[in-house]
Amino acid sequence: MVRKATSRKAGTRRKKTPKQTRLSLSGLLRRSVLSLFLAIVAWVGLYALVPPPTTPYILSEGLAHGSIRRSWVPADEIAPEMLRATVAAEDANFCLHWGFDMGQLRAAIAEGGNRGASTLTQQTVKNVWLWHGRSWPRKALEAMFTPVVEAMWSKRRILEVYLNMAEFDTGVFGIEAAAQHHFGVSAAALTGRQAALLAAVLPNPKERQAVVPSTATRRRAAQIADGAATIDRDGRAACFQ
Repeated sequence: MVRKATSRKAGTRRKKTPKQTRLSLSGLLRRSVLSLFLAIVAWVGLYALVPPPTTPYILSEGLAHGSIRRSWVPADEIAPEMLRATVAAEDANFCLHWGFDMGQLRAAIAEGGNRGASTLTQQTVKNVWLWHGRSWPRKALEAMFTPVVEAMWSKRRILEVYLNMAEFDTGVFGIEAAAQHHFGVSAAALTGRQAALLAAVLPNPKERQAVVPSTATRRRAAQIADGAATIDRDGRAACFQ
């Protein structure tokens, strides 16, 4: 008895099983994450060598106000008082962590998220690559960028980029433009008091004023000046000086 041979119609494909579909999607996801990570590494590596040309926020502010003031200066042309005041104001443990301050993060969680826990590195990542506002996608990207920045940039470079991208008044970006706008001097010529006042306006530059500061801003600037002197004495400024 001769069996009849069976043949599949040309062009037909075997359907994937649910398990095969899951494996296919998993492989696609892994490749996508790897591609994103490699892109981040390349982008961070580029900005380790050249100044970031602009940021999403600077572009949006330029469109909103018609123009902006901004001028890049290297860290060597920024008064040391400004470097210390910025760290004292925004991230006193800057030299002690690898991008995430776990002590501050735990304290923020304990207080129900009512206090900030972002380090200078995280703020730099947000200012350079991401957008303002709280969302899980932004925090996830920030968590990917931050350790790469810490691995590829020096602490001084992080602070340099931060100060050149930060907003100090409406449409005024970077410490050089801020020093000239507020005090009529270069970033290199800022005094300790001027540096503390500029650092005091950083969290809310559209409402705080460095030239005619409110009582609260003057009080905050005095605290920053004390903090700057403290981190200079105890070695917490060593990584960027």
